[in-house]
Amino acid sequence: MNQVLINDTTLRDGEQAAGVAFNLKEKVAIAQFLDAMGVHEIEVGIPAMGQQETTAISAITDLNLSANLLGWNRAVISDIKASMSCNLKRMHICIPVSGIQIAAKFQGQWRTTLQQLKDCISFAVDNGLWVAVGGEDASRADDNFLLDVANYAHEWGASRFRFCDTVGILDPFSTYSKIRKLVSGLSIPVEIHTHNDFGLATANALAGLRAGASSVNTTVNGLGERAGNAALEEVVMAIKRIYDVDLGLDTPRLLELSEMVATASGANVPPWKAIVGKNTFAHESGIHAHGVLQDPLTYEPFSPEEVGWERRLVVGKHSGRHLLSNLLEEYGIYLDTEETQSVLDAVRQHSIQNKRSLTTEELLDLVRMQRYSHAVR
Repeated sequence: MNQVLINDTTLRDGEQAAGVAFNLKEKVAIAQFLDAMGVHEIEVGIPAMGQQETTAISAITDLNLSANLLGWNRAVISDIKASMSCNLKRMHICIPVSGIQIAAKFQGQWRTTLQQLKDCISFAVDNGLWVAVGGEDASRADDNFLLDVANYAHEWGASRFRFCDTVGILDPFSTYSKIRKLVSGLSIPVEIHTHNDFGLATANALAGLRAGASSVNTTVNGLGERAGNAALEEVVMAIKRIYDVDLGLDTPRLLELSEMVATASGANVPPWKAIVGKNTFAHESGIHAHGVLQDPLTYEPFSPEEVGWERRLVVGKHSGRHLLSNLLEEYGIYLDTEETQSVLDAVRQHSIQNKRSLTTEELLDLVRMQRYSHAVR
């Protein structure tokens, strides 16, 4: 695990999410942020898309970032030339490998598919470029055919092979089995690329790494086609905390990066989203809050500061007396048992009526109202 490379594709597969369109300034800013955080590789886009894309990619390559930059290409020589025009030195070439994809795109002519791949790899290598090949829809390909394609790619000059679970149909067990077989039959590194159609993208990415893949594709916030991709923040923190391997990324900036991409994509992060959702370190229920007040490790897998968050204790329908008293004492308010229960009842009623937890101002207003009510009586 300590040799794993993070290859982030927010600027390519992430931007392919329906309704997402980064402008030049946003693409450059995201690339700079990923690089500053220590992400090893960045898939910067698809040069063959045209002038606006090549302008943005060229602006990124001109920055001389520390991260390795890759352009995504079909197995078409004009795509490779478009990438070269952006001064990219590393190419990813994607080729369909499943029967359903080859039938749809090459009328079932798999020999034509391989010939195009060979021609493109040869052209790229002859021009001094580093090449990775991606097997599109590898999860639905025949295992033996897939291995043959990967070995041919290596023979023709490719330096890495990407296994793509293009429609997210695998579970971690089948992912492990398929990647293990691929790794065992190849002498070049394997990269794992997963999609989240069944909510398993991160789990499958980790299974692929456990099986021997040495590179993993991610996107910030899990942004991507349909249900998205394996989320950068989830993969990095799982490796760091579950496997106790620090990949050298500046994880306290994950929240800031998440917010940047959310703004640029116009896609809000759900509050329950792992690692970067606003509820990740928020505690309302009485049992949980009481435990966290005694020892944060009771209900938190790691410190919120590790990913740029702060712990939040909020009052609402499920809160108890310990949490309420603790929050009020921060404002110099000390209630007796009867007052505490009265305020707690009011908190729960307010929370149910408004379908949410209370703000600090609302809580303090309730305290004042309850005290006024007691004084009048």
